[in-house]
Amino acid sequence: MPQTSMAQAFAPYETLAYALIPHATESDDGSHDIAHILRVFRNAMRINAFEEGNGRVLAAAVLLHDCVSVEKNSPLRARASQMAAEKAAGLLSALGWMQGDVDAVAHAIAAHSFSANIVPETLEAKILQDADRLDAIGMVGAARCFYIAGRMGSALYDPADPLAKDRPLDDKAFAIDHFAAKLFKLADGFQTETGKALARDRHARLTDILDMFIDEI
Repeated sequence: MPQTSMAQAFAPYETLAYALIPHATESDDGSHDIAHILRVFRNAMRINAFEEGNGRVLAAAVLLHDCVSVEKNSPLRARASQMAAEKAAGLLSALGWMQGDVDAVAHAIAAHSFSANIVPETLEAKILQDADRLDAIGMVGAARCFYIAGRMGSALYDPADPLAKDRPLDDKAFAIDHFAAKLFKLADGFQTETGKALARDRHARLTDILDMFIDEI
């Protein structure tokens, strides 16, 4: 899709999107592509409609939260969000943003990641974290889980013990181990009341998906 058309999908921040989309992603990872960023934006705007944070700061944070790409199995994974925050700060400063807004965006990006373990201290950081984690659960979350497993060369499941009843979880070897290892834990960590309500629905879908998977195998 042309950049102008894609930017329009980020209304009412299409001008900002037009400037930042070229920097938003830097890899061929289909789980962290522009479609993911747009889903996170829609999640964030849906949450912000009730939570009433700074929409411009939030939109910029969404657009740049994955501007540095680090594969899931990289030793640098825990640093990815901090690296993205630093890159985003430089980009926004070059666009003439006030330092306070640059810092707000950078903090939101640094704190959004599960791996980084940074506490979100602002409303915008809490909304971004919730919006990004919503994309990791539910139907889309399951699809992304299997997609990433394919990129990493993982099997779908252990045929001898699919639910890891008698072995340690290993989500690097088996895709569905990632449900228990991480995805099922996400709904308990949402920051905003709106995010928590949305997470309950998507968590229920995720459990249904695993139940159907186990039934079919």
